[in-house]
Amino acid sequence: MDVSGGRGRPRPGNDESAEQTGPDAPATGDTHAAGEPPATPAAPAPDPTHTAGPGTPAPGPAAEDDDTPASGPTTEDGDTPASGPTTEDGDTPASGPAAEDPRGIAGGPAHDTTGTGPAGPDERAEPHQESPADRPSTAPDGRAPGSPGRGAGDGGGQLPEHADRPFAHSGGKGPAPQRPEERRRGGLLMGRPFGVPVYVAPSWFLVAILITWVFGGQIDRVLPELGAASYLVSLFFAVAFYASVLVHELAHTVAALRFKLPVRRIQLQFFGGVSEIEKEAETPGREFVLAFVGPLLSLVLSGLFYLALQAVDPSSVPGVLLAGLMVSNLIVAVFNLLPGLPLDGGRMLRAVVWAITGKPMTGTVAAAWVGRALAVSVLIGLPLLTQSGALGSDAVDNVGMDTVLDALLAAILAAIIWTGAGNSLRMARLREHLPELRARTLTRRAVPVETDTPLSEALRRANAAGARALVVVDTDGVPLSLVREAAIVGVPEHRRPWVPVGGLAQDLTDGMRVSAELAGEDLLDALRATPATEYLVVEDTGEIYGVLSAADVERAFVKAMARPS
Repeated sequence: MDVSGGRGRPRPGNDESAEQTGPDAPATGDTHAAGEPPATPAAPAPDPTHTAGPGTPAPGPAAEDDDTPASGPTTEDGDTPASGPTTEDGDTPASGPAAEDPRGIAGGPAHDTTGTGPAGPDERAEPHQESPADRPSTAPDGRAPGSPGRGAGDGGGQLPEHADRPFAHSGGKGPAPQRPEERRRGGLLMGRPFGVPVYVAPSWFLVAILITWVFGGQIDRVLPELGAASYLVSLFFAVAFYASVLVHELAHTVAALRFKLPVRRIQLQFFGGVSEIEKEAETPGREFVLAFVGPLLSLVLSGLFYLALQAVDPSSVPGVLLAGLMVSNLIVAVFNLLPGLPLDGGRMLRAVVWAITGKPMTGTVAAAWVGRALAVSVLIGLPLLTQSGALGSDAVDNVGMDTVLDALLAAILAAIIWTGAGNSLRMARLREHLPELRARTLTRRAVPVETDTPLSEALRRANAAGARALVVVDTDGVPLSLVREAAIVGVPEHRRPWVPVGGLAQDLTDGMRVSAELAGEDLLDALRATPATEYLVVEDTGEIYGVLSAADVERAFVKAMARPS
């Protein structure tokens, strides 16, 4: 049954969020069965996400697999349905909604989640206080889900408006909500420098094989006396190259931590590395520094390898390795300084436009479109430059395997840059609307009932109070569980007088208690960390505020994203 949260004045958004929540109601996004919880929108993947380095010695942009979070499927566990997307990297929010990608929201637009947006500040009355001016919030059609046309007295769930009825409330208190723990993974954990986990994605092993094969052939031509050992030297180069990519990413990480921005993780993957910084820099100056330190460290590494090269024989194994690392780090630095998202240079351009206009969104739009232009330039220009010999190789007049491989590499790089630029635009729009999602304004009013209360009687009380949720409490008013809306729909009306609400409730866990103060990404992170259909919303003191439905959040997100920026 649908219910609306807490004590206090009704919020216009609550009525809309309850719209058509019965089994026959049209779904927003994915269509959910009566017993299936809606997908909880995923929090956007970290942005800005800094990438570094191509996966091979050839120039290449950093890939941002987390910039495109994947939408996870909802699940149903017997009588205790749980919903929630998995995170984009398979470690898991990209979900809830789709991240920074961004990941698509249950059938909706990327990162979209649902229902009604905020309806302004919410004022709640103190416990056990009543106000005749208060009007309860009910569904637009006046019915509880699954009970069309029936009154509470005959076992139905009809919820007519009562202008003169006080709000339902509970003086019971539970433990204060806890912040969700990070549960995402990203491959093989290699360590935690500065407290930030570093993962190696499975795709890294593929690129390591590719580098070993390509660079091994080059070493064999330069040092033919090595024989098969040239591929062992090439494998060492692949590991050393990605170690320098890790240094690039650690530069972003240290800068972020210096600015008190949380870093979720660092991941080494096919085309480089990704630093997942969970929040955006507060000023354009910090954004510029945060983006610039990565390429700067790569330039420093390239210089150090050059100095070391002066002390060894260039035709020896150490000389070949140092020369390769010098060139590779120089390529990483130069490519990442190109002024287009999702590269570091694009974030620097965004910071400059942001500083000039005072609008972060304007900077994102400018840098993203430059990134798309850069993608087209790479797609067309890289094969032409290679074929003409401008990159140091001999000019080629005919089309051979090398030309095809160059075109394939250019297409891959262009696709990564184009996709990353588009994701940056979507994520900027997402972040613009995320603050509109506030637990306090989306919460449904709730009625406290004891475990053995018949369902028909519980619905009658909800009717009288204009509430749209049921919280099972003990004799002291402490909340024990939440009556699931899907379970109410499944009980025939003629059986409701004999069915106790305790049998339809889902036991509360710490993760199902969320703070009424949560909003935006923090709210989505909390819902994603503990997938469920309903959550108990409490004040920081532990006092019950109401019940939050994941379906309401999803609809509110979709509606917010549908509005123009």
